[in-house]
Amino acid sequence: MKKAALALTILLGLSGCASVPTADTSQTEKVLEFSAPSDSMAGIYIYRPDAFAGQALKKDVYLNGECVGETAPGVFFYEEVEGGKEHIIGTESEFSANNITLLTETGRLYFIEQYIKIGLFVGGAHVEVVDEETGRVEVAKTQMAIKGTCNNQ
Repeated sequence: MKKAALALTILLGLSGCASVPTADTSQTEKVLEFSAPSDSMAGIYIYRPDAFAGQALKKDVYLNGECVGETAPGVFFYEEVEGGKEHIIGTESEFSANNITLLTETGRLYFIEQYIKIGLFVGGAHVEVVDEETGRVEVAKTQMAIKGTCNNQ
């Protein structure tokens, strides 16, 4: 059973590349300037690198319980949130949501990586905070996704 599930997961990962609608180049370039967020706000980049694992999977991401959109390999979202508050960033996974809590500081930029890992039946997703230097480099390699409806709404 485990071998069959693993083979299915690998097959799904190799069977094509998921895609989501992306913003036009000028919108992406503007957000990739990494400008300071608006007054009393913090900026959050949620990105999914173009990694080998999970190429065929789309995964929902949420900010404070609200849908940001579906990710695919090589995309990011940018959101401004109130500084000086805790915010919950989450993603759907194989059996339950995976969430992290981030206490933001006004004027700062934060980078959250969503990554796919092999699951029992399908790939699971997780989110983690990465340092700003790494985040800027990784986000610059991706395209901004258009915010939209999550699959599980």
